[in-house]
Amino acid sequence: MIPVVKTIDEIREYVNKWHKEGLSVGLVPTMGYLHEGHKSLIDRAVSENDRVVVSDFVNPTQFGPNEDLEAYPRDIERDAALCESAGAAVVFNPEPEEMYDNALTTVSVDKITKVLCGKTRPVHFAGVCTVVSKLFNIVKPDRAYFGQKDAQQLIVVKKMVKDLNFDIEIVGCPIVREADGLAKSSRNTYLNAEERKAALCLSRGLSAGRKLIENGERSAEAVKNVVRGEIEKEQLAKIDYVEAVNAETLDNAETAEAPLLVAVAVYIGKTRLIDNFIVE
Repeated sequence: MIPVVKTIDEIREYVNKWHKEGLSVGLVPTMGYLHEGHKSLIDRAVSENDRVVVSDFVNPTQFGPNEDLEAYPRDIERDAALCESAGAAVVFNPEPEEMYDNALTTVSVDKITKVLCGKTRPVHFAGVCTVVSKLFNIVKPDRAYFGQKDAQQLIVVKKMVKDLNFDIEIVGCPIVREADGLAKSSRNTYLNAEERKAALCLSRGLSAGRKLIENGERSAEAVKNVVRGEIEKEQLAKIDYVEAVNAETLDNAETAEAPLLVAVAVYIGKTRLIDNFIVE
């Protein structure tokens, strides 16, 4: 059975031993309740490293006061089984007290965290950057793996790594979708049958936007309008944002040309879902 370790000292014992043996280490940071999207990250990490650590930690500092910290799904036994089947070496599953012992230090990235999800989730990215920095210092991986579904998070982490000179390669991995197009997410479990069907408006809208660009449309505003229009057809959907931005700087894009990120956040009932596509 794959080891599930709870303390920083324990996980360091593993990785220090591997580093002494000259083995490469990959890290897949997750908040648990793993699905095929996470498995695709672990698969990629296993194919590119000698040993892989999966962190499984619902990080309290990236949740705002009225967000779903308590409700966020957790199932460490199921997660450990998936990690083992994918070939990971160890799961790091600390308690919040282990990660934050009366901590007074945070890590934050400016500007690119103020847009998209950062507009309505002002504490979110400082929480992400702090916990990811801590995981990098604890595990000292050669590579770390993040999914493109959280495109802004991936861009923010890459910028933090560059700015703070972390000697770590950040690997972005494609979005994994259900057969009907819905991006896989741990929060999909919140949706009832009617909401699950309604949630397809995100991928439908993005698909319509992508098609428009493929057919030669160069106005970012026109692309956003098509995406928004498709989502607004769904009665259960409440749009948080529909944006077209430069995929590196997150500045607003006027033209629908690479590098372009078209990203949406939409409430389906009480559940906030995100999705995107990138033109490279």
